Amino acid sequence: MAGPFVLYCDGASRGNPGPSSIGLVLYDSDGETVAEMGAAIGHTTNNVAEYRALAAGLEIAANHGVDDLLVRLDSQLLVRQATGVYRVKSPHLKPLHREVLRWADRFGRIVFEHVPRERNKVADALANEALDDALG
Repeated sequence: MAGPFVLYCDGASRGNPGPSSIGLVLYDSDGETVAEMGAAIGHTTNNVAEYRALAAGLEIAANHGVDDLLVRLDSQLLVRQATGVYRVKSPHLKPLHREVLRWADRFGRIVFEHVPRERNKVADALANEALDDALG
């Protein structure tokens, strides 16, 4: 049986709040890149950028027909909120949290894993490149 697809996501913000972006990369079970994306998302906080990156990544994975997904994030807060270990207290994050959970429900199996920033380099680079491009 093939392993899960793997999604790496990251949000970036220069200032908090400040100009922000998202980055993500989706790999199939053989480690081949299925999709990658970096995009500026305007002026927001780092936590909003992290959530928006995750929501975009889950949408892309769902649209590729992925059923078994391992999500790797360097935001421990986001992993703990997505798995229900931490409550979402911030009013502006609650709608984004609900959106992430709606996308997560579309997978037969989904696992969220916190990884060190060094293991999230591709998504981080995509987010930062998009932010650099947006800022000129």
